[in-house]
Amino acid sequence: MPTTSSANERLPRRFEDLVRLMPPQAIMDDAHYENALERIDRLMASGKLTRGQEVYMETLVQLVQAYEARCHAIDTADLGGIDALRHLLAENHMNNSDLARLLGLHASMGSKILTGQRALTVQHMLKLADRFNVRPELFMPRSRPKSAR
Repeated sequence: MPTTSSANERLPRRFEDLVRLMPPQAIMDDAHYENALERIDRLMASGKLTRGQEVYMETLVQLVQAYEARCHAIDTADLGGIDALRHLLAENHMNNSDLARLLGLHASMGSKILTGQRALTVQHMLKLADRFNVRPELFMPRSRPKSAR
């Protein structure tokens, strides 16, 4: 199992020296994953990075993303547009009234949209996509497979 250096040890400034300390390689298990995350955290916490440190950190980030996509993927197939909207509202500390204001609707409409009593229009989806910096199709209702109908 790989190990990383003490948290108090100063990280090398050059890419080549960082590679000698912990060579970037495909992450195959959770131990390697945790070590890569620890190294990324240390780099991020160290302040202004050198060009070599930036390149090394980006390399580790890409390896971590590949491992997460392969081994820690979140299944969103059963999440509908309203579920995504609820999540984005919560992440942005917004409530039903804030949703209604954002969409230019009466205050009660935010609640009705989130409970499924009213549907989002294409214009609503475009406004939400712009506000949350996501694709509008995220808010489209998911169709159920024919066997589930």
